[in-house]
Amino acid sequence: MAEWLSNQIFGKPPTIKDLTRENDKAVRKAGREIEKDRRVLEREEKKLEAEIKKAAKENDKDACTILAKQLVALRKQKTRSYAANTKRYQKCLDDVTPYTVGRWIGAGVLTLFFLARVFILQGWYIVTYALGIYHLNLFIAFLSPKIDPALEFEDDAGPGLPTKANEEFRPFIRRLPEFKFWYSVMKSTTFATFFTFFDCFNVPVFWPILHMFKYKYLPFTHGKPRYQGHEDSGKVINAK
Repeated sequence: MAEWLSNQIFGKPPTIKDLTRENDKAVRKAGREIEKDRRVLEREEKKLEAEIKKAAKENDKDACTILAKQLVALRKQKTRSYAANTKRYQKCLDDVTPYTVGRWIGAGVLTLFFLARVFILQGWYIVTYALGIYHLNLFIAFLSPKIDPALEFEDDAGPGLPTKANEEFRPFIRRLPEFKFWYSVMKSTTFATFFTFFDCFNVPVFWPILHMFKYKYLPFTHGKPRYQGHEDSGKVINAK
């Protein structure tokens, strides 16, 4: 802030970087104030609810009416505070949208951290399985077109050149955009990592699979013991 004021006093115009930095500081400060106000509002809401219950037990209708109006006004203020937090969160998402490579590097690091934790602790296989299936579905939706060409040309003999002015070429539109794909991966991996801190989510997997791994009667030859019989001497014994 001091640098920005000195630039204003001495006539040096602020750069875009300076303005962005000051804007981010103001947003963070407003976010801290909003979070503080939200906690205060929650405490006041619980206090009013307790007073309303107490007045209802005493059959004090006037006090109940006044307290109910205060509670309604407080909840409206709480809703406005929640909307402000939502806008701040959306602004953070908008700020990271252009940085595609950095976003996916962060997602990869988070996924590797989750896999390393599962490998070291030897547990939470159900969570890992569910996360893998969910990521696979996201990847399929990312590769799939939003409009199925088979349905688009169902009544026609096949794809052809446009014959009308409004039948211009349309680019490939994904069913799941890249940013939503990244956001879903980050959110699901964060939840999965959070689950690994609680033993209640460490559900044992299907026991026959564990039995197969333990005694190595798998449908694969790798890792199995090999048995070798005695060599044939070639001698023939005639029975009398």
